[in-house]
Amino acid sequence: MPSLRPDNEPTFTEGTHRFMKDQLVALLQEALQSWAQAESVPLPEALEVQIERGRGSEHGDFASNVAMRLAKPAQRSPRDLANQLVAYLPAHPQVARVEVAGPGFINFFMTQDAANAVIAEIHRLGSDYGRSQAGASQRVMLEFVSANPTGPLHVGHGRGAAFGAALGNLLAAAGYQVHREYYVNDAGRQMHILAVSVLVRYLEHRGEAVAFPVNGYRGDYIHTIARDLEAEHGERLRINGAELCQDLPADENAGGDKEQAIDALIARARAMLGESNYQIILSAAVNAITTDIAEDLAAFGVHYERWFSERALVDTGAVEKAIERLTTTGALYEDSGALWFRSSDYGDDKDRVVRRADGQTTYFASDIAYHLDKFERGFDRVIDVFGADHHGYMARVRASLEAFGHDINRLEFRLVQFAILYRGQERLPMSTRSGEFVTLRELREEVGNDAARFFYVMRRPEQHLDFDLELAKSRSNDNPVYYIQYAHARVCSVLAQMSERGIRHDHNDGLGHIADLDSAHEQSLLAALSRYPEVIQTAANNHEPHQLAQFLRELAAAFHTYYNAHTFLIDEPGLRNARVSLIIATRQVIANGLELLGVSAPESM
Repeated sequence: MPSLRPDNEPTFTEGTHRFMKDQLVALLQEALQSWAQAESVPLPEALEVQIERGRGSEHGDFASNVAMRLAKPAQRSPRDLANQLVAYLPAHPQVARVEVAGPGFINFFMTQDAANAVIAEIHRLGSDYGRSQAGASQRVMLEFVSANPTGPLHVGHGRGAAFGAALGNLLAAAGYQVHREYYVNDAGRQMHILAVSVLVRYLEHRGEAVAFPVNGYRGDYIHTIARDLEAEHGERLRINGAELCQDLPADENAGGDKEQAIDALIARARAMLGESNYQIILSAAVNAITTDIAEDLAAFGVHYERWFSERALVDTGAVEKAIERLTTTGALYEDSGALWFRSSDYGDDKDRVVRRADGQTTYFASDIAYHLDKFERGFDRVIDVFGADHHGYMARVRASLEAFGHDINRLEFRLVQFAILYRGQERLPMSTRSGEFVTLRELREEVGNDAARFFYVMRRPEQHLDFDLELAKSRSNDNPVYYIQYAHARVCSVLAQMSERGIRHDHNDGLGHIADLDSAHEQSLLAALSRYPEVIQTAANNHEPHQLAQFLRELAAAFHTYYNAHTFLIDEPGLRNARVSLIIATRQVIANGLELLGVSAPESM
């Protein structure tokens, strides 16, 4: 039968990102059409041809279960149908043979030329190898971290940062137009608690005796903000400490309620300071912490297209407008003086308050307005990366969007478990209220950005992660990031040895002798390199950066095994050039993958 590929269509080696799987899908689609026409059988409209990697060499390089999926509607035996489809398959120069196995799998065995072609492809594309335009028509909005600006980022936040950044890179590599955003929760009660925490420290520095509230934010960073306020404003913000605390409800450590105590302290502080001076303290605190977070993330290699302010939603009236729109749809009702959203009508477990009895809107009201804004900016897909403790927010956010009439299938949540940090057998605390926590900055200074970025993404985000400090700092094969980077550095070392010995690498000659790479180790490495574009596509589509981390570990293992079993700088030039071309390609793929994870690829270690 004639080849499916027209004369002007690029071959596997020439086609940028045209994976072999895509060509096999096209072959099977043509076979299905030919079979259906010959048998006068209509094909189901929803039938999707799927190609997967073979499970071991005896099952071929690729396999499809299309015959098994079509058998029932076609009223045929799966295995008989598979044999009929194989008979209608067009020939392809890079398909050596096709076999039917088991209950009806169609297994494809590729020619050696197809496997070898990957080396030329990697050398030609370089840093673009693995990238595609599969998602080029889609705009994706990715929100991640969005930690409250009440203190420095701690190591728990770092996992969401590393995951979100890697996911954004993967989506961009798969061709999506990615917009990364940080939602700054700079409005609401927590900001007022932060402000009075700073005020009390400021008053302490000015010699006032004020008991620090149980529910306040502690930590050296509060003292730092207070000292900066003192340096800039001197006595301007000073009020009488005794008067501030006079006749306030008892705090928790005096047998009272800490929530009532802090709310009363906030009200008294605002009254004594006046709104103008109070806002100086609140803004200074929020701006100082938000700036610190931004600098910390930038140093971690995490960047955003936009920092979106919750306060701006309030100030521009966006929150009230969202509430008004829900009111017109009948989705809100009043009860006990509060305004409630009928979220239970849309699948939530209960209704939610959007405006309290005191007239203050809730965090949820701001979330409604923010997500409405996201959808109305025209993104095709909206991804929220939340901490696992925000699990309950998913149903209510979806409910609000459904109430507005939006397609909630455009919204996806990824929940990230906080990482638990250990130093030896000691678990380290992460409470922002107590101030006893290890910051992301401290983690980076101790283990480095590379180890932190990789360790955070090497498991599924919803899985529990114990971050082993000692392992992350070790220079051993047990440390996965060191193991992968060492593979890259080893290739660089081989190239340095060539230069020292005056050996010139002839890449064209190497490509001409790729067929000489016939050892099991070389074939294993070639197979791994050919999988990289698929790994990128799958990891991007499934929003799972850990797939790339796992692939890089496997690729590094294949390279180290090859390195230990063979000599590269041999006398025979053809085989030497082929081997060096292979390891240069391996170095390129490792560098490409590490870059997407935010990890460096050092030339020496």
